[in-house]
Amino acid sequence: MKALTIRDLKGKRVAALVSGGLDSTSIIRWMSERGVDITAITADLSQPDEKDMSDIPRRMKAAGAGEALFVDGSALLAEYMLSGVIQGQAAHEGGYLNTTGIARMATVKVAMPEIERRGIDVVVHGSTGRGNDQVRFELAVIMLNPNMRVYAPWRDPEFVDELGGRKQMIKYCLERQLSITATEEKPYSTDANFCGLTHEASRLESIFERPDYVEFLMGVSPQFAPDAEEVVSVGFEQGRPVQINGRACTVLEAFLTLNDIGGRNGIGIGLDVVENRRVGIKSRGVYEAPGATIMYQAYGKLLELVMDRSRRKFFDTVSRQLADAIYEGEWFAPIASDLLAASGSVAQHVTGTVAFGLYKGNVRFLTANDVVHSLYSADTASMEKIGNFDHIDSQGYMGIANVRSRALASARQVRNA
Repeated sequence: MKALTIRDLKGKRVAALVSGGLDSTSIIRWMSERGVDITAITADLSQPDEKDMSDIPRRMKAAGAGEALFVDGSALLAEYMLSGVIQGQAAHEGGYLNTTGIARMATVKVAMPEIERRGIDVVVHGSTGRGNDQVRFELAVIMLNPNMRVYAPWRDPEFVDELGGRKQMIKYCLERQLSITATEEKPYSTDANFCGLTHEASRLESIFERPDYVEFLMGVSPQFAPDAEEVVSVGFEQGRPVQINGRACTVLEAFLTLNDIGGRNGIGIGLDVVENRRVGIKSRGVYEAPGATIMYQAYGKLLELVMDRSRRKFFDTVSRQLADAIYEGEWFAPIASDLLAASGSVAQHVTGTVAFGLYKGNVRFLTANDVVHSLYSADTASMEKIGNFDHIDSQGYMGIANVRSRALASARQVRNA
């Protein structure tokens, strides 16, 4: 199918998924100047980098949108983050918790009803041709409504020729007296939701310079965290967080509460990863995810207690594939359903409370209590003469295991290292 260009959209109504930043403002004004009627849609994901979320629709209308609205995506994002990244332990390369990838799925899901209600059949996004988000947005849009078409300004030569860089967009907006916070002096860009922040681009593209200039928004750098350990407990019932430090909470409240606790202790702040994008290039991101990091590790500790060896091997395979599915925008594909069914089955056995000590970016396991389905037995694992495991029984096991070892040696298949 031929890609849409700006010339195809003159006089047409489209829906633009926007964050309200520099790219959004530039694209809205650029398209409106060319006769496109734009409905700007922003998903409220409790973005920690926005001081006044309610101001985004005003800014988008000032930029040229005929209509600008909010859709609430925080509760849905919390559920997606829980079922996908936490219960699936779906961290991508380098420990990145997929906070942007999963947020794109929630954004599209909550925006689509508003788009369809207005009879709009073209969705616009501001993702560049070098990144993952173009894939995430477009796969999600088309899977949820195959009759939709997508316009990506960053893949339109006319847009790229005029506004194909950060400096050009800043100049363009300032000339039109549009409200933007970006400046040429800021050495990177930031994408945010309550699950985490991603800092990337510009000065961060250099790996030869220390990234000390990054200003963290969800917490403090570990070296600036308090000098005393803080204890936090997270309680789960059948895979869902139900209490933080003994206080009942919803899933969303759990993330937000742990963001505060983890952030002030430097947990999950400043993870620096060079990763493989789906389009084939490497990129660098500096990440913040304090609450998600604590919840991820708390859930992971309970998994250590409830899964046997065979189930663990299977689960680890599921986790890696699920991490790729989220990162690459396959959340609404059948493979994600299959993988989530597997991790969801495991979640039914994840009940218990884990306590951690938080200290300058480190998460130290303290205790696990009320783990209903725990397979761990201190007596059985003990090196003392207690419990019902008889050391002598291992002799028969080793006799069977060594049948294979002798066969390999006799066949001269043993590696001579």
